[in-house]
Amino acid sequence: MKAVYIHIISIIILSSCTDATKKNEQDLGEPIAKAGDAYLYASDIKDIVPFGTATKDSLDLLNKFIDNWVREALVIQKAESNLADEQKNVEKQLNDYRKSLITYIYEKELVKQKLDTVITETEIEEYYNNNKTEFELKDNIIKVIYVKLNKKAPNIDKLKKWYKSDNLKDREQLASYCHQFADNFYLDDQSWLLFDDLLKEIPIQTYNKELFLQNNRFVEVSDSLNHYFLNIKDFKIRNSSSPLSFEKENIKNIILNKRKLLLINNMKLDVYNDALNNNKIEIYINDKSSK
Repeated sequence: MKAVYIHIISIIILSSCTDATKKNEQDLGEPIAKAGDAYLYASDIKDIVPFGTATKDSLDLLNKFIDNWVREALVIQKAESNLADEQKNVEKQLNDYRKSLITYIYEKELVKQKLDTVITETEIEEYYNNNKTEFELKDNIIKVIYVKLNKKAPNIDKLKKWYKSDNLKDREQLASYCHQFADNFYLDDQSWLLFDDLLKEIPIQTYNKELFLQNNRFVEVSDSLNHYFLNIKDFKIRNSSSPLSFEKENIKNIILNKRKLLLINNMKLDVYNDALNNNKIEIYINDKSSK
């Protein structure tokens, strides 16, 4: 079998060196595989093995390709023999797919070249204020300071003071300490986080997350290895209005999508009007009922 595949590789190399313009349907040579009434020729697989590939790797590639070809050819023949002629007529589907694909590629290129992607803060705020009912929270969100600390870390008492403080010097001390000793931390209390994401980091057990947020400001819990410190600076409960700062990226995507649709629709309208103005549209209706 190895010798057979080496022979096939030799055929592929020779066929790839032949001028493609000299080939025709009768210049296929001997087949290298057969599945039912389908044949596979060396010319069909000459691009499968990259130039310079080791013999063993070449054999593996060819073996896998031929095996897949055989299986696919047999399934196709089975389908051909069991489907009615009208079911096998896929020309319309292929033509529809081709038209859809060409249109999609053109629209994608149009968007790439023409779409204005600059979105100002004013536009974001205006959209948010005009569409507040669209922005309802699906989850609880929080602004928080969070520190995960090994129980053996030094000066934990100082940390307990710093993480609760709004004093600028204490915040600097906290940041310096966390970078040296904390296993994990989050100090950006101006950004919103999903509460559920934080719960993945902290061993808090609660059956009512909304009630927990409403009744806790500073949280300290421990497990066998670590202490966890939580300063909840702000929170919003699910089903309430989502804050603008939490929705900015979402609004940007909405505005961009609306611009895309408008750009594409305007293109379609311009194409139609141009054809109409240049007498490129003719509609033929054979209305026998009017005679």
